Amino acid sequence: MTARPYVCAFATGLLFGIGLLIAGMADPHKILAFLDLAGLWDPSLGLVMVGAIAMGSIGFTFAQRRKKTLLGGTMEWPTARHIDRRLVLGSLAFGIGWGLSGFCPGPALIATAAGHSKALVFTVFMVIGMTAYRMIERRRTLAAPSP
Repeated sequence: MTARPYVCAFATGLLFGIGLLIAGMADPHKILAFLDLAGLWDPSLGLVMVGAIAMGSIGFTFAQRRKKTLLGGTMEWPTARHIDRRLVLGSLAFGIGWGLSGFCPGPALIATAAGHSKALVFTVFMVIGMTAYRMIERRRTLAAPSP
């Protein structure tokens, strides 16, 4: 395997991280101000979201017309099209964590790397949650009857 996919992943992640920093999304106070509708509401996160959705829509429109990725891999699209209990519970867990801490995963990693202790605590518990999920899924898969 060549280094090209890793270089592209690194460059994409770096660009994403820089965008988060420029937009102020690594600052939990900015996030909490957006969520504080009854206080000093800061709508700037909404503008960042609208911009991200617009850019993502353009990217997905072009990607859907392709048979292979830019690096030659197979295009893989999600197949699930329904809202189930797992999706709702995961969304609730994400929203509660975001609202309590002011961090979501990307900005938390940036803030952790910058030495913010609150972000480090969030990141540690995020990794614990991801590990617990992986263990539960592994057990669930092993316990499922074979077709």
